[in-house]
Amino acid sequence: MSLFGLGNRNQKTFRPKKSAPSGSKGAQLQKHIDATLGSGNLREAVKLPPGEDINEWLAVNTVDFFNQVNILFGTLTEFCTPSNCPSMTAGPKYEYRWADGVTIKKPIEVSAPKYVEYLMDWIESQLDDETIFPQRLGAPFPTNFRDVVKTIFKRLFRVYAHIYHSHFQKIVSLKEEAHLNTCFKHFVLFTW
Repeated sequence: MSLFGLGNRNQKTFRPKKSAPSGSKGAQLQKHIDATLGSGNLREAVKLPPGEDINEWLAVNTVDFFNQVNILFGTLTEFCTPSNCPSMTAGPKYEYRWADGVTIKKPIEVSAPKYVEYLMDWIESQLDDETIFPQRLGAPFPTNFRDVVKTIFKRLFRVYAHIYHSHFQKIVSLKEEAHLNTCFKHFVLFTW
């Protein structure tokens, strides 16, 4: 799925929402997630449903977390700029440098919005790669699938860390803190 063909950096941040193909196992699991999240019990929402494949569960939730972080960060693009956030940090002790292992092999320092742009492009390419995230029912997941998911989650966590450290007051002024906190709690409970 490609970005909206818009030249403005802020408009590129909002990507089309990723979803599981209709009628697929992923679509059924997404309905389960929506139903359990709607119950207000996040601990229940993160549990693997009985009889379900762990990799399918990881895949559907990875797409969901990608969408959540994309939307949350998208609300901050006019505030998280290269001049306001010249490096991707979460306080003075944590600086995140970008490397995708393909085009950028040695980690480079980039602004926070550039880091998030690289990250979302990288995750989107992983999600669109059917050898990593198969779309057909019964298609096998790669043997390193959990490692791929762990790396995606580790990098998504960095976006949360940056938002909390550098933009929480803006989140409060936008009245988004309850949503941010719920999304982050869901993310943390799932990764545990």
